[in-house]
Amino acid sequence: MRRKLQPKAEPVIAAEILEKAKQSISTDRLKKSSKCSVCGAETSSAATEPLCWVCRRLKISAWRDIEQQMPAQE
Repeated sequence: MRRKLQPKAEPVIAAEILEKAKQSISTDRLKKSSKCSVCGAETSSAATEPLCWVCRRLKISAWRDIEQQMPAQE
């Protein structure tokens, strides 16, 4: 006995939308591949400087410490 051939179901998502989604995922993966110049960890794609969030926080806190020490030296 043979099974009856099932009619092909129409795709729920349009092919154009599916292709755009695949491309957006692949570009997200490429953006995350940048490395921190200090420790080598992954950096965020929106960062303007090649630092991970930990090194960026350390840099900001070091700036604050320097700014607080400057008036005391004068």
